[in-house]
Amino acid sequence: MLLLYYGRLKSNVNLIVCTSSFGCAVEVIYLVLYIVYAPKRDKVFTVKGIILFNLGGYCLIMVVTNLLTQRSKRVIAMGWICAVYSVAVYASPLSIMRHVIRTKSVEYMPFPPSFFLTLCATMWFFYGLLIQDFFVALPNVLGFLLGITQMIIYVKYKNANKGVEITEQMQKEDMESSVGDIKPSFADHEQIKKITIVIAEKKVESDEIKA
Repeated sequence: MLLLYYGRLKSNVNLIVCTSSFGCAVEVIYLVLYIVYAPKRDKVFTVKGIILFNLGGYCLIMVVTNLLTQRSKRVIAMGWICAVYSVAVYASPLSIMRHVIRTKSVEYMPFPPSFFLTLCATMWFFYGLLIQDFFVALPNVLGFLLGITQMIIYVKYKNANKGVEITEQMQKEDMESSVGDIKPSFADHEQIKKITIVIAEKKVESDEIKA
């Protein structure tokens, strides 16, 4: 939404307007589906977040930029806001990267999003460079570096847990086989049953002799 507003303020950037419009439409569909199928508690939390940040924050930025800045400086102000927002978006996976390094598991950081993040950042960087818009180009340098870092981490840790899983499976099989070895067979149960019957009969005979 911010890039859409920035694109409308600046001339000859129809690609930013079209791309941002498509992105907004996809995000709206995603949010609607999430709200429909999410649990009630998550649904209420999401709606509050949309009202507070998406609508409230967007309206506040529009009011501030229109009232407190001149038209000639409005594009620059929105450019800085969009640049900061882009940096925050690209930096958001840092917590996931930390989790992957700590747990040595890439379960929560699949490869395709990291690959397409890098590809998207590269394309937007060259686009910003060609139109000489550094508010578009510079944040995507960080996006490119973080995307490359994510792919390197993925390649490093994608097989880290396979050895652990194989070892756990082998230990489980060894335990099951050990339990099977000490578990009495059906023949052993029958033999124990016969010995118990013989002992009971001998006890009855001894009681009769005493009587």
